[in-house]
Amino acid sequence: MTLASIQASIFLCVHFMPETLHIETIDQPQPKPGRSWIVWMGAATIAIALVILMWPGAERHPATTTREAHLPFGAPERAYAPKLQIENLALSRAENFLNQEVTTLSGRLTNGGDEPLANVEVNIEFSDQFGQNVLRESRLLFLQPAPALAPGEGRNFEVSFEHIPYTWNVQQPRVAVSGILFTSNK
Repeated sequence: MTLASIQASIFLCVHFMPETLHIETIDQPQPKPGRSWIVWMGAATIAIALVILMWPGAERHPATTTREAHLPFGAPERAYAPKLQIENLALSRAENFLNQEVTTLSGRLTNGGDEPLANVEVNIEFSDQFGQNVLRESRLLFLQPAPALAPGEGRNFEVSFEHIPYTWNVQQPRVAVSGILFTSNK
């Protein structure tokens, strides 16, 4: 075999070979075009949501103003509580943007004492027809940052409730001071 005959056989093989080979398989389902990107987008969305939720430095704030920590209510705060007047309490009901009924308690707090107050916490108790508590929540009356409530000054407040038990007697709840934060250290 000579070099010329090898070159000629290579040329003939290359020249007469088809450009693309078609291999047909029987009974193998073909993937549906356009569906795989939906799966990948869904997986990516879930992965991003998990990263955001699990991020170690992320601060989480409660959805409502209900808190676990309470304002001080020791001897000085208990002695000062009778100097606070809660007046003009009124209830209203409305629907929020999710079509849920929200009950709002509004009123006015007047500081009848001689100390400026940073904030006041109250216990709000809803009762049933037998006078038993069906809901008790502690709430701050003023959102922070709020200016101090000076002696003799009054300020309006609103507290909203999304879920009040159906056994509530639809009467005005009891409201009592349960914590006071003085602006100065007492």
